[in-house]
Amino acid sequence: MRDYRSIFISDVHLGTADCQAAYLLDFLNQVRCETLYLVGDIVDLIAMQKRVHLPPEHQAIVQRLMEIAATGTRVVYVPGNHDEFFRKFCGQTIAGIELEHKVVHTTADGRRFMVCHGDQFDQVVRCSPLMLLVGDRAHGLLLRLNRWVNGFRRLQGKPYWSMAAWVKTRIGKARTFIRRFELAALTVAERGHYDGFICGHIHSAGFLRGENGLYCNDGDWVEHCTALVEQADGRLQLLHWSEAPVILASEPDAPQAELSDGVRPVLDKVPAAFVEQVNRLAS
Repeated sequence: MRDYRSIFISDVHLGTADCQAAYLLDFLNQVRCETLYLVGDIVDLIAMQKRVHLPPEHQAIVQRLMEIAATGTRVVYVPGNHDEFFRKFCGQTIAGIELEHKVVHTTADGRRFMVCHGDQFDQVVRCSPLMLLVGDRAHGLLLRLNRWVNGFRRLQGKPYWSMAAWVKTRIGKARTFIRRFELAALTVAERGHYDGFICGHIHSAGFLRGENGLYCNDGDWVEHCTALVEQADGRLQLLHWSEAPVILASEPDAPQAELSDGVRPVLDKVPAAFVEQVNRLAS
């Protein structure tokens, strides 16, 4: 059993065939923490309007989450855009699970992080409706290919490998979108006087340290099988969990070189009104 002070997971997309439920269930059965944050898109209610895929492993995850809440762990659910229905219950506790629009997490070393799903940034990093449509369809195709490739790899006794993630890292527009998203989150953290921002939404686990804050994305359980964890001393790490769990990254100590003073105009393009709106929507 691995012990952590806090754990953050998001973008599980229960109810779809792309959810890597077996890996997540194994993860939940082998970790303990004081606080577990469910950072949105845990259930994919949008996909379930077209087709419901709820095998026993998906149901077991829901049961396991309730067991974790019942045994003393604080479980906080911050709904996302695919499980937006549950936002109407924010401020309530259901089956021992707290529902909130956002939460402020304080690490063991005293840092304050805003935690929300991240779909609030879509208006800042938006692209055209046509590109969104093309992107959604291409992403769906990638996920289907991902299932087939990994089904074949399992037959060969090989570990999980995310084809979808590999393709996305080689598409310039995808990398640009991710960087704009990261910068928007860092700006909100800075202007809100937080030490950092923790979110999901874009299925891209990673850290980005700016001059005045730390961006953390816990990734997903569709393509990457990742979680953000806080150690007892407050240090944050990203884990990948499949056949061979590994530490992907630890939070960087120094700002990335590219986030020098020369990039401040990019950060300043995020309007103050947007920061206020994010705080208002997530309050």
